[in-house]
Amino acid sequence: MQTPPPYPASRPRRLRRDVFTRELVREHRLHPSDLILPVFVLAGQGVVQDVGSMPGVQRLSLDRLLPVAEDCVKLGIPVMALFPVIEQSLKTEDGREALNPEGLVPTVVRELKKRFPELGVMTDVALDPFTSHGQDGLLDATGYILNDETVAVLRQQALVQAQAGVDIVAPSDMMDGRIGAIRTALEAKGLIHTRIMAYSAKYASAFYGPFRDAVGSSANLGKSNKKVYQMDPGNTDEALREVGLDIAEGADMVMVKPGMPYLDIVRRVKDEFHVPTFAYQVSGEYAMLKAAAQNGWLDHDAVMMESLLGFKRAGADGVLTYFARDAARLLKAA
Repeated sequence: MQTPPPYPASRPRRLRRDVFTRELVREHRLHPSDLILPVFVLAGQGVVQDVGSMPGVQRLSLDRLLPVAEDCVKLGIPVMALFPVIEQSLKTEDGREALNPEGLVPTVVRELKKRFPELGVMTDVALDPFTSHGQDGLLDATGYILNDETVAVLRQQALVQAQAGVDIVAPSDMMDGRIGAIRTALEAKGLIHTRIMAYSAKYASAFYGPFRDAVGSSANLGKSNKKVYQMDPGNTDEALREVGLDIAEGADMVMVKPGMPYLDIVRRVKDEFHVPTFAYQVSGEYAMLKAAAQNGWLDHDAVMMESLLGFKRAGADGVLTYFARDAARLLKAA
């Protein structure tokens, strides 16, 4: 970077003097099209359940989810990401309900695409909502998560979702080789337009707690953790290796999760690979900002918008955020 001439020849505050100048020279902007709304869906009719640890977020049955989808279309939010809340009676050690073509996720996908074809729909490829133990994969006799056996199931899960008409499958499991296996399976079935957004750098983070409450996997997981397959929070070079592998295996887009504590990873990934890069502002991040705002310690709208702009500044092309509708409303009104 060339050093600018010293003061008084350089007066940086000249470019901050008034609104029009600040608007003129702003480097990064947020738009509703940058946002993806994660939603929690469950079986039944007329069901609305508040998620206690995520103020303003609810688990919704399909009929109650449809107005949310309509709102996304009106606000210009391009994608809704589905996360299923599976009945306890359907959870098994092998997560077989994930492969049911008439199950909750395929049913919701078909209905959403029928009613709102212009709205992108993304689905989670992982077994933790479906397993009785709350892990993202199959276990061996010692409780270790098996890689290749799990990938075989994830491949089938992704096919079920793609055949239901989903636009984007998003493997969040962090098994080795799953992107290649899913891409190969999609191509073999002629599903060449199904996009893959890989959770490429997903860390074993303490910020996921409210999400696990929302999908009902927290109690199943108990005192176990996911450190043998999710990434160590101390590593950054490893994230680049993971992203590189997923791109080589056929990922169309990559993701960093969590978001705000890992903006350095977002920047490294974008600078290194120059591919569509997304970040997930996870449940714990959302809950912290909500709690602080409810206590009057922070300005809700101001910190919401500043946090989302931070993702764009770090290099993210888009953000998965539970704030999506609130943020889009503010952007539309501006």
